[in-house]
Amino acid sequence: SDLKNRLDPARHLTLSLLAVAFLSSFGSSMLYGYNLAVVNSPAQYIKEFFNRTAVRRNGTGLSHDSITVLYSITVSIFAVGGLLGSLTVGMLVSKFGRKGTLVKSTVLVFVAGALMGFSRICGSPEMIIIGRFITGLHSGISLSVVPMYLGEIAPKNLRGFLGLMPSIFICIGVFIAQILGLHEVLGKEEHWPLFLSLVVAPTFIQLMLLPWFPESPRYLLIERHNIHATITALKWYRVKANIQAEVEEMQEEQRSLSSVQTISVCELLRDQTVRWQVITVLVINAGMQLSGIDAIWFYTNAIFENAGISVTQVQYTTVGTGAIEVIAGLVGCFTIERVGRRPLMIGGFSFMGVCCAGITLSLILQAHVPFMHYVSVACVVGIIAGFCIGPAGVPFLMTGELFKQSHRPAAFIVGGSLNWISNFTVGFVFPFLQMSAGAFCYLIFFGVCVGVAAYVYFIIPETMNKTFVEISQMFASRNNCELETEPLALADQLSLKKMNGYGAVEAKMGVLLLDRKKKCYKKFQLLF
Repeated sequence: SDLKNRLDPARHLTLSLLAVAFLSSFGSSMLYGYNLAVVNSPAQYIKEFFNRTAVRRNGTGLSHDSITVLYSITVSIFAVGGLLGSLTVGMLVSKFGRKGTLVKSTVLVFVAGALMGFSRICGSPEMIIIGRFITGLHSGISLSVVPMYLGEIAPKNLRGFLGLMPSIFICIGVFIAQILGLHEVLGKEEHWPLFLSLVVAPTFIQLMLLPWFPESPRYLLIERHNIHATITALKWYRVKANIQAEVEEMQEEQRSLSSVQTISVCELLRDQTVRWQVITVLVINAGMQLSGIDAIWFYTNAIFENAGISVTQVQYTTVGTGAIEVIAGLVGCFTIERVGRRPLMIGGFSFMGVCCAGITLSLILQAHVPFMHYVSVACVVGIIAGFCIGPAGVPFLMTGELFKQSHRPAAFIVGGSLNWISNFTVGFVFPFLQMSAGAFCYLIFFGVCVGVAAYVYFIIPETMNKTFVEISQMFASRNNCELETEPLALADQLSLKKMNGYGAVEAKMGVLLLDRKKKCYKKFQLLF
């Protein structure tokens, strides 16, 4: 069986799959990472711009606390936009599809880029804040839709590899922002509006190329009932492969659904058959942000300065951490299909927890032990590496894997909204927490990391190389329920025949019976 799976070309990575993963991650996921880090380098210039504008408008400058609050709003408004964007995901992906949503949401990036790029010319700090809010809207949508899209087009043995590609591009986005933020590149005062508005470049490339690729086959078959478009899409993503097994697996999932209609968030939360999947999504998505990684990303320069690194050297140290992020992300991407999801999550969160405790210890002792400055920097690097190797991408991947087609959009709304609420909380509260608690603020992150690692170890099963139906069956006993399926009537089953190297659908005249739970069957004709 293993030999057959290895030889099956349907299970191999194709150029079309790789291209879609690259384009969707490059034009959407990468912007999330870029926008997390882009405000780090020009922070002082933006604060001075706020103060100069206040002097011009009111005749007097802002207090230090007022500037801190205004800058914190500029940083964290991105997460507010992300939260609102994530709440629209279910409606958008049902109406426009996965790929269609990514393409149509690009308009948000162009509007935001224009606002931030012309903010200094117009003398309007409000344009920066509104631009950050709109980029947050786009990231809130894409952060859920990209892993949903890639998870649905990928064969099950490549779902982890493709599912972690967005997290790699998030790390690349952070790294690019750190490089461009160097004083020798765009780190000068006159360049910060251009620095903020460069998000339009990758989005333009995505807009030009992504529309040429097909929609998710699962969406086309299970939600749109378009067998012709499903076969066409599978031919793109499974070149010269027999697609019979995949179509049959989709039909099995379709028959196992209580409804082929997408359910709402309220219905998801009330559904006892997915209770533990929902709890898992809440824990891993909240833990992903409350682990402290956003505090590290938003305030890297300040953390390094507090650790005793000179101001002139901080920017180069920050770029070095960005390179480590990318390397760690690549390690996770290329090992997830070998070691599984659980080891990356448990190992990543545990290592982050140890490093958070290490930061606290080193900051306390650095006044007495000189080399502790370097220990704190090493711990920051360790947190970033531990995060990027697993917790950065696996929660999004698992949110898609733990649910079937009808529940998946609502699950991404729940996970995404909680993710952004946690993001906003850390981004807004951390500078004040750091001022009040000092080095001990990192112990909060230590507790979160250890708690999430323990939850993954004791509760979450391994989902590697499992179909969506098999994963649901793994949770069925924990949810105290049994999955029911209605077999198709023999006369109405779809049969597939080999045709020119592809799977082609051949159906007898008749109707396909769906919806097994209430014994209410919906009929539609399959004509091919």
